[in-house]
Amino acid sequence: MALRFERLTEADLPMLAEWLRRPHVAEWWADCKTLAEVREQYLPTLTDGSTVLSCVAYLESLPIGYIQAYVAADAGDGWWPDEHDPGVRGIDQFLADADSLGRGLGTQMVREFVQFLFEDPTVTRIQADPAPTNLRAIRCCEKAGFRRVRVISTPDGAAVLMVVERPSKVVPSDRSRTLSG
Repeated sequence: MALRFERLTEADLPMLAEWLRRPHVAEWWADCKTLAEVREQYLPTLTDGSTVLSCVAYLESLPIGYIQAYVAADAGDGWWPDEHDPGVRGIDQFLADADSLGRGLGTQMVREFVQFLFEDPTVTRIQADPAPTNLRAIRCCEKAGFRRVRVISTPDGAAVLMVVERPSKVVPSDRSRTLSG
């Protein structure tokens, strides 16, 4: 069953705040605990000029997780200072419910989102940076086609740089190039 991705909206922020407080998410996304903090961090990503694409992933009508892509070269705050290719996208994601972990849903979400991102001909590579101890995220990325490059230092500490290169031929997905929302 295909997933769909809808742009995060201001109305989604209370749901996102609740998800970010769940123990399996907070372990890796510890930066926002309150709705006010979520609003401060995520409202800027909802503007047309943002280099971050923030999305809620849906399985049928059920919101199942959060996934975002950003232009790595423009990330700022000490992230990716050596990246100068404007076509490189970084991604981050999580599943909302702990009961969904270990069932392949996260891999499906990442794989379909990567496919969607590569439909944009300017995207050259997609990278992820899970913590070396986040074995579930590393396995998810590997199953979605990413390869480990090396351990790097980020503003959040050590991370495993994982990349997937643009395929020679991109098969368009069922979804339109623009997201709903």
